[in-house]
Amino acid sequence: MARSYVHGYDPRENLRLQDQASTLVELLHSDTAFPPGSHVLEAGCGVGAQTIPLARNSPGAQIVSVDISPASVAEARRRAAEAGLSNVEFRQGDLFHLPFEPESFDHIFVCFVLEHLPRPAGALEILKGHLKPGGTITVVEGDHGSVFFHPDSAAAHRAIQCQVELQRRAGGNAMIGRQLHPLLSGAGFRSVRVSPRMVYVDSSKPSLVEGFTKKTFTAMIEGVREPALRTGLSTPADFDQGIRDLYRTAESDGVFCYTFFKAAGVK
Repeated sequence: MARSYVHGYDPRENLRLQDQASTLVELLHSDTAFPPGSHVLEAGCGVGAQTIPLARNSPGAQIVSVDISPASVAEARRRAAEAGLSNVEFRQGDLFHLPFEPESFDHIFVCFVLEHLPRPAGALEILKGHLKPGGTITVVEGDHGSVFFHPDSAAAHRAIQCQVELQRRAGGNAMIGRQLHPLLSGAGFRSVRVSPRMVYVDSSKPSLVEGFTKKTFTAMIEGVREPALRTGLSTPADFDQGIRDLYRTAESDGVFCYTFFKAAGVK
């Protein structure tokens, strides 16, 4: 089953994903490393934005990264080659119909994928079937309900809600981060643990102001303007005010906060 990617596949979105990965590499990836000789599946690699830090942190592991989009796989392969990575193999494939034998991986890594799936619990059960007994799964997801900022703005919250609703209509869940523990436990994983990873941004962190507040989060919301207007979720004036107010949080007296959730479990 193909996942519906509400953000689209245009080059501007690829740049946003790269900005996001570069900004969040320490927060999300610093404590993920797989042993030399282990076989790792990255399910839903997209354009390889998360693959690069994953492969760099585990140079001795053999990683197979899969995505349903042939164009994304081609871009991910190009980026990995440009980064000089030799421990990653890219394959085109559907997460719900993976071309691998049961119990063929020591570890599975899933980042920003479950939020786009109509059946995230089913996806986790399928992935568990590809893990060896005692193997681990690592899942990272965001939660748009965790957003707060200063100055506060009702219009900005409404613009964010447009993205949440569009993702819901596409079969996804932009607030899935808070559900990772019950999802993994329900899929039968043991020793499930979840850690929140808050991105806190103020003017003392200019790289985060630029890389996260502006180029990652606000750019993502700005990117759904056309479908939000087309479907009647917002008016041009209200949506544009919300975007202006999100950019306003990136000024010298602004603050922006967002929480990701990182979960791990054992088969």
